[in-house]
Amino acid sequence: MKLLAVPPDDVPAEDAPVALSVVVPLHDEEDNVLPLAGQVQAALAASPWPWQLILVDDGSRDRTAARIREAVAASPQQLAGVLLRRRFGQTAAMQAGIDAARGSVVATMDGDLQNDPHDILRMVRRLLDEDLDLLVGWRRARKDGFWLRRLPSRLANGLIGAVTRLPLHDYGCSLKVYRAAVLREVRLYGEMHRFIPTWMATVTAPERIREEEVSHFPRLHGKSKYGLSRTFKVLLDLLAAVFFVRFRASPGHFFGRIGLACAFPGMLALTWLAWAKLVEGEAIAGRPLLLFALLLAVIGVQFICTGILTEMLARTYFEAGTARTYLVRATLGTPGAIDGAGGLAQRAVHGGQDGHGGRPATAEGT
Repeated sequence: MKLLAVPPDDVPAEDAPVALSVVVPLHDEEDNVLPLAGQVQAALAASPWPWQLILVDDGSRDRTAARIREAVAASPQQLAGVLLRRRFGQTAAMQAGIDAARGSVVATMDGDLQNDPHDILRMVRRLLDEDLDLLVGWRRARKDGFWLRRLPSRLANGLIGAVTRLPLHDYGCSLKVYRAAVLREVRLYGEMHRFIPTWMATVTAPERIREEEVSHFPRLHGKSKYGLSRTFKVLLDLLAAVFFVRFRASPGHFFGRIGLACAFPGMLALTWLAWAKLVEGEAIAGRPLLLFALLLAVIGVQFICTGILTEMLARTYFEAGTARTYLVRATLGTPGAIDGAGGLAQRAVHGGQDGHGGRPATAEGT
């Protein structure tokens, strides 16, 4: 009997059968692909639920894509691969894997062998037992350098938690377990993978988001893709996250505050200058305050009008469902519905099509 990963419309989500999809984005990880696939298969061998592993190659320049092909060829009923045309970034690669996944529960993890796949089943059980929508991994005993990795991460986690009002110890941990129905309400683009808990909080109650201590290992192969340069990206993405969490339903309040902060002093100064000119007869043409007041007033109006328009258009563009942040080169295996034996039912999905449209993708050579 086949177990459908996506329940029919007339079946309540809480009564739907459970199936697990594990998504792993990869970039230049040729030495880690085959060991990773073996570790995940060993960890999920005792799974009471059917499962699939989806490996996403984010435009690697080494032999990562070839290693994915080898892994899928060895276990085509449990493994699937998605090869992107070029490097689109970790967020887009993760979204490509989520689009291809058909489990009612989705787990994500890094492909650098620093996460422990044996933590996945424990996290899935807790997600289901406590009726959560997201369970975030917490690398409490993190095996990374202090000055370049752990210290910036602690500062970033504290800042993100304070600003977004969703206190978690480890926003950057890629090992997370989601309820798929809720995850698919969020579209990932840009650098949003760092703020997934924050974005999830826009579609579910914060009380349904928890964290779980997980194991962490030092990197053995390859090079880390992270560094201090990401600090500026984090700060900019944090501003975007705060905007959509707090002002998504009323964006005018966000830009209106900035606009009023500029426009009100400008209009006040212009009023005073008008009084000085018309009532007291003073010359104001040469005063620097006149130019400064006009500048403040114009900036305020621009913030109120142009800011709202551009931000809302951008959000509508990505949430419309017609825009994608990645292009698929080829789909390996059958990333469709998961059958009762832990394999994949022969069913095509939109994630397994060529990036140009409805033409099915083929496993072309690279």
